[in-house]
Amino acid sequence: MAIDMYAEELISSFEHPEHKREMANATKSVHDDNISCGDNITVYLRIEGNEIKDASFEGSGCVISMGSADMLIDKLKGKKLSEIESMKRQDLLKIIGIDPGPVRMHCATLSLRAVKKAVFEYENKAVDRDTKEL
Repeated sequence: MAIDMYAEELISSFEHPEHKREMANATKSVHDDNISCGDNITVYLRIEGNEIKDASFEGSGCVISMGSADMLIDKLKGKKLSEIESMKRQDLLKIIGIDPGPVRMHCATLSLRAVKKAVFEYENKAVDRDTKEL
């Protein structure tokens, strides 16, 4: 898939997000901000056993942060918590299909950082260094 097609998918996810909604029955929610640009997100996870059964988000920000959030949330259902804990920046970049570059990387990774924080908090674990550096 050409990079333009990936960019179009990101824009479409921003303009018509499928997963942007508050979740009343969330098991865990976390709010996070990108202090460098003002983007913000709240992620909602419904966890049963060791698996994500449902996920959604609310927030405001640029095409990259909100489009990435919608695309990431789409991939979470059915994932084990351990899979989410081990996700890295490269995993998110594969999902969104573009490298936003160093200036916009924090926009792209805001949702992943929030999702991982939610999982770590749910499991009463300290947030790992990789997540803090997203």
